[in-house]
Amino acid sequence: MTHDGGGAPGLRPEITPTVAELEAQERRLVFDRFTHEDAWALGSLLVELARERRAPVAIDIHRSGQQLFHAALPGSTPDNDAWIARKRRVVERYQSASYLVGSRFREKGTTFEESSRLDPDRYAAHGGSFPITVTGAGVVGAVTVSGLPQVEDHRFVVAALEEFLGGR
Repeated sequence: MTHDGGGAPGLRPEITPTVAELEAQERRLVFDRFTHEDAWALGSLLVELARERRAPVAIDIHRSGQQLFHAALPGSTPDNDAWIARKRRVVERYQSASYLVGSRFREKGTTFEESSRLDPDRYAAHGGSFPITVTGAGVVGAVTVSGLPQVEDHRFVVAALEEFLGGR
């Protein structure tokens, strides 16, 4: 199964990040707190950035099993919502970014689909879902984007988190 989306103006594929680089992103992108208002502000930032890039994405933020934010931009489809749910379940189960989980399997010479023993209709270790980690509490949720190639989905979420956390 391939991740849908063919890219968007203003976003370009780059060299695939290493597991070490992905792990460093998770250590760096940590919140002091994550409230309903933070979810709204982060989601709104993602929408603004997606509109600037004309990215055909759906955006979702969950905390503690509750959806706090969702937006579907022009060009996104219901399939993006299915991808969001599958990628978010990987974050919830592994407490790591969906792209990092997939990369760890690839680094071992296998794939998530071959070796995780999880239903691929319910779990997808493709880029685009990133853990919401709060200091002292651990992973409390996930922010997820779907609609671009997986490395671009991942980079898009990371760029928004860097901007959001840098402005606090």
